[in-house]
Amino acid sequence: MLDNLPRGTICIEDIEIGMMRSLTKVVTDRDIELFAEVSTDRNPVHLDDDYAQDTIFEGRIAHGMLTAGLVSAVIGEQLPGHGTVYLGQSLKFLAPVRPGDLVTAEVEVMEMDHGKRRVKMDTRCLVKGKKVLIGEATVLAPSKRFD
Repeated sequence: MLDNLPRGTICIEDIEIGMMRSLTKVVTDRDIELFAEVSTDRNPVHLDDDYAQDTIFEGRIAHGMLTAGLVSAVIGEQLPGHGTVYLGQSLKFLAPVRPGDLVTAEVEVMEMDHGKRRVKMDTRCLVKGKKVLIGEATVLAPSKRFD
């Protein structure tokens, strides 16, 4: 048994199909600016009000991967939590996220392979109850046992 697992980590032995976790965050101008800095994605649709006004979005939008990062936060912090290793993620962007939007990121366990410690999860982000991002994640969950 491992006694040094971080608090809140859910090990493969305790994960069940249908388990869900979520987080909610307001996406701010500062978040968008910081993401642009870290990613080096300075597309003006994210940063320039005048430019973005003349696009199909009619205003600035957050980076899609910033929104996807909220899914990563749920997986890495809550389900399964610390010690989780991402193996894959599919994403489909359905609608833009704008500065000031309250985004809810959700993950739900769909399938498990206990022997391989793999967990497949449905992932989504919502703004005002409307899906703005959907996808699936496959992760390697921590275990209580030494392998």
